[in-house]
Amino acid sequence: MRNYIFDFDGTLADSKKCSVLATQEAFKEFGLDVPSSEQIEHFMGIPIEVSFKEMTDYKFTEESFESLLQIFREKYKAFENDTLTVFPNVPEVLNNLKSKGKQLFVVSSKKTNVLLRNLETLKINTYFKDIIGSDNVTNYKPHPEGILKLVKLHHLKKEETVMIGDAIFDLQIAHAAGVASCGVTWGSHKKEKLVKEQPKFLIHEVKQLLVLEECMLNEYSK
Repeated sequence: MRNYIFDFDGTLADSKKCSVLATQEAFKEFGLDVPSSEQIEHFMGIPIEVSFKEMTDYKFTEESFESLLQIFREKYKAFENDTLTVFPNVPEVLNNLKSKGKQLFVVSSKKTNVLLRNLETLKINTYFKDIIGSDNVTNYKPHPEGILKLVKLHHLKKEETVMIGDAIFDLQIAHAAGVASCGVTWGSHKKEKLVKEQPKFLIHEVKQLLVLEECMLNEYSK
């Protein structure tokens, strides 16, 4: 593989605590029933523009929904410095991959400005050739638009490209885009859930990205 496309939340960074706290605080302040951490974790792979409506039966107006999103973004920014961390070995592995001539990208459900801010805070922004946030696409995950946009912009060969993520949505967009998929088991979705999506690769620690070809799914799902 030459081109590595990463999800952000739950793959590069442990943002679970930040996302859960910000979501629960936002729903509480808005006057909605507060979703459980399990609910929030399940939807962490898709944009809040979609997931928030899945976690409540409340009928939003366009204005009221934007208000909820704004509350969440303010809460997230307040929590992120104390709760957002990079997963162990991620910087070293990214550096290693880049030094070997691999092209690294991010496709995230975060808005681009927030994604860039988070990458800079974690000091891993310089490893990536390009990033695609939710505001760079018309269709959110699990639609493959984000991957296809990178393929077109950077003339990537699909057979040399892999999408790496912790959620089933990341594997679904890889399949839809026609690139290889790699599930990681240290994020929001458990191994059993990822295996059902039949990823080409399944890894349990970050350093396995350096020997990806040895991590075919059938070796890890017996």
